[in-house]
Amino acid sequence: MKFIGITGGVGAGKSAILGYIAEHYNAKVMLADEIAHDLMMPGTKCYDTIKEVFGAEDIFLQDGSFDRLKMAQVIFSDETKREQMNGIVHPAVREYILEVYEAEKTKGALDFLILEAALLIEEHYDEICDELWYIYTSEENRRERLRENRGYSDEKIDGIFASQLTEEEYRRHCVKVIDNNGSVEDTNLQLVKIFNEEK
Repeated sequence: MKFIGITGGVGAGKSAILGYIAEHYNAKVMLADEIAHDLMMPGTKCYDTIKEVFGAEDIFLQDGSFDRLKMAQVIFSDETKREQMNGIVHPAVREYILEVYEAEKTKGALDFLILEAALLIEEHYDEICDELWYIYTSEENRRERLRENRGYSDEKIDGIFASQLTEEEYRRHCVKVIDNNGSVEDTNLQLVKIFNEEK
């Protein structure tokens, strides 16, 4: 089983690519964001730690779960709080991913375990993945997608882009680059070629 990490800037079209991989290959796809979301639910160790550290903040709904919008406002307006939150959530996500990796390796049923994470490089997943792949989409195309599909303003997009790695940095760390600027067919043909090389 090969463990592959996939990353790319926001709006790069990662979801469609991951969907294609899950459908056409003997692969399990993990999304770091979804794992983080699950690990932050009431009743988890991660949740208890966040409640301890951020108990004074107005980020909780009546049922005890997090108000994600308010949480985002708190952590993105204060660098220290953002680092505190990341310091709780990221290690928990990594621990979970390693557990899944070990379990799947032991089972031996998969050809590929795929992890998609925005902070794949920053969180040093190259230390545990066999390979890192980069989904490249031009800034212009990503802007257009984010405006159309998510209704983001240019100002919001500028802020997100400024917080992400440069294209050069992504390419420096990743052994394979999937160009997602063309048609769906173009992208899928690249995936077929890449996966054929992996066999």
